[in-house]
Amino acid sequence: MKIRSFILIVLLVGAFVYLTSYSNFHGLPKAPLAKLWRESPMHLTEADAQPAYTQEEANRIAVYKRALPSVVNVTSSALAFDFFYGVVPQNGQGSGFVLTKDGRVITNYHVIQNAQNVEVTTSDKRTYKAQIILQDKAHDLALLQINAKTLTPSILSESSDLQVGQNVYAIGNPFGLNGTMTTGIISSIRSVQEPQGPTIDKALQTDAAINPGNSGGPLLNSRGEVIGMNTLIATGGAEQNSGIGFAIPIDTIKAVLSDYSKYGRVRRPSLGIASLAIGPDLAEQIGLPADYGVLVQKVIPSGAAERAGLKGGTQQAYLGNTPIYLGGDLIVAIDNDRVTNPQDVSEIMDRHQAGDTVTVTFFRGSRKMTAKLTLAEAHSVSV
Repeated sequence: MKIRSFILIVLLVGAFVYLTSYSNFHGLPKAPLAKLWRESPMHLTEADAQPAYTQEEANRIAVYKRALPSVVNVTSSALAFDFFYGVVPQNGQGSGFVLTKDGRVITNYHVIQNAQNVEVTTSDKRTYKAQIILQDKAHDLALLQINAKTLTPSILSESSDLQVGQNVYAIGNPFGLNGTMTTGIISSIRSVQEPQGPTIDKALQTDAAINPGNSGGPLLNSRGEVIGMNTLIATGGAEQNSGIGFAIPIDTIKAVLSDYSKYGRVRRPSLGIASLAIGPDLAEQIGLPADYGVLVQKVIPSGAAERAGLKGGTQQAYLGNTPIYLGGDLIVAIDNDRVTNPQDVSEIMDRHQAGDTVTVTFFRGSRKMTAKLTLAEAHSVSV
């Protein structure tokens, strides 16, 4: 009996060894049991040690590394009274970028508006108390000074030759998420009015994601150079990005800084008008004597246009959902330079200083007229 049991055990062990080591048993389709026994159950494919980036990815990474040290976080605080006249703190947050190695930083005016304390945090996590040395509500710009000596200045480009469709990059602190980068293109270049009144001439419209907290941060070109300051988003009431954001062009910022450097304050020239671009279709609908130009909507009280006798519109109408005013003068040229839209006016203003005299050609009704205007300093106007 013991011998039988021993023989049975030997046979069972031998059969097991044969099946697992020498047999091509096909119990599993295309997977011999011997192979399954001897091989690892998983085969992993590992990525290369050094990831290969596309040229576009490599350029984005280079732009980020180049620009990030110049981008700062700006926080502001003020004290206000609640319904029961209790003192409550109010905090605001935005972005900015470094202009000089010794601590000059620029941001939006609305980021620090009414602030009693302003702090700037640099990309290396150092926080400095900031002094506000320039507030320019008309252009929504503010210049700050912090006590730092070894900052990395931003490289400022130009905005006069920008093209719709070119790549842009935004870096800032949306919702407090420091050092966030988004990408997109220039979607359009147009004048837009901010909620508080100022109009941004030649604003850079972009689909790069811009959210609360991005205000004051740089908009960059593909070389990592600043071409604008992220300022405004069209939200449709959602208070977040909807694919339509706007930046102040860098040429406007440089002009403001140039004024400050020369005069200690901003003296950007202005015609003192709010205007509407006119094209052939609109001119025909309204019955204007020329199929181009800018129609004066309003004149700023005591501004250059009003002092020279130009008239704004008096009859309210609607262009789509946008209210406009008809009956004002139609400006077609300034100093013999043809004017077709507000951007043309802005470019002409960039060649002048407040106090300069220009000759404006315009139609009042069907009568063509000229007037000499002494340019005043820019102020905001609401239409």
